[in-house]
Amino acid sequence: MMTISSRVAATAFASLFLISSAFAQTTTPAAPAAAPATKMAPAEKKAEKPRSAASLECSKEADAKGVHGKERKKMMSECKKAAKDAAAKPKS
Repeated sequence: MMTISSRVAATAFASLFLISSAFAQTTTPAAPAAAPATKMAPAEKKAEKPRSAASLECSKEADAKGVHGKERKKMMSECKKAAKDAAAKPKS
């Protein structure tokens, strides 16, 4: 014969299983309706900006030389700066 304390313990144990399954079946909250449309993923931000002709030429030059990593970044920076300076100089 079960004592009252063992019945209470068994009932409490069984109720934990029932409560946990009730919480597991709840639906996820809907996305906020007022989400700002201006937030974009980093990939989308990069995709917006078209590459300039100077940037494309410098990239082709770096590919031809087989430059990678920090050296490529440095070369691209110098190349684009030189292209910008050449475009800024008035033709005489």
